[in-house]
Amino acid sequence: MHTCLNDEALCAMLDEDVPYGDLTTRSMGIGAQSAQMVMCARHAMRVCGSEEAARLVELAGGKVMSFVASGTQVAEGTELLRVQGSVESLHLAWKTAQTLMEYLSGIASCAAGMLQAVRDAGFDLPLACTRKNFPGNRKLAVKAITAGGAVSHRLGLSETLLVFPDHRVFVDNAELPELFARIRKQAPEKKLVAEVGSLEDALWLARCGAHVLQLERFSPAALSECRAALNAHNLSALLAPAGGVTLENAVAYARAGADFLVSSAPYFAPPRDVKVIFSRL
Repeated sequence: MHTCLNDEALCAMLDEDVPYGDLTTRSMGIGAQSAQMVMCARHAMRVCGSEEAARLVELAGGKVMSFVASGTQVAEGTELLRVQGSVESLHLAWKTAQTLMEYLSGIASCAAGMLQAVRDAGFDLPLACTRKNFPGNRKLAVKAITAGGAVSHRLGLSETLLVFPDHRVFVDNAELPELFARIRKQAPEKKLVAEVGSLEDALWLARCGAHVLQLERFSPAALSECRAALNAHNLSALLAPAGGVTLENAVAYARAGADFLVSSAPYFAPPRDVKVIFSRL
């Protein structure tokens, strides 16, 4: 069982929810009884976070009997996690484990849905998810999008070259060809990506040597126009729409000629509902 968070991080989650013990369970005097907790998918979903949920139970003193691995597509009613232990131990982990799996499965399910829609339309485009996840939770976010079949657009500023207009404010336009050539030479194993906001920008930055043009807020029609213009000028940069790419328009961007999709939509997807059932042993 591989978790993307270490025990220290998972224990911190438990401590946030139960800093001084479970007052209700203790007051009722039921904590020592033997119990079973089963988590099930209320609806079809792409599972993520089951390993972390299982480890949370173990850290609280329970025993994991079975779980469905992250990345698995399941139907409504599928059992995701079965654990046993004392009532106290299971209640300590219950809500944190359930909520974590719900949120991560929401992200994974959205990513999987976008990719499936594109495939069903006859296209095979990668979905690259941005770094616009909730700060401090990138390991969980990356696990979730990966479980959904997507890839990371940028894991962070340290490992990617992405020139924004906000960078270009500090460079004269005439200097860009030489600057891009120097960057490509200094980091030959990296793709040089440039964000553009207009067709004119796209043509200029392609001429400057950008490998990938990140088309910010381009409509599918504008992307198609950009593709035609690049072809007419014998320019070969890859086109990646970004900003507002969702399940509803992913296929339209694919049909317009996108080489891959860039989106943060999965991070804002509704959580998937996980049902929890307690029983005596």
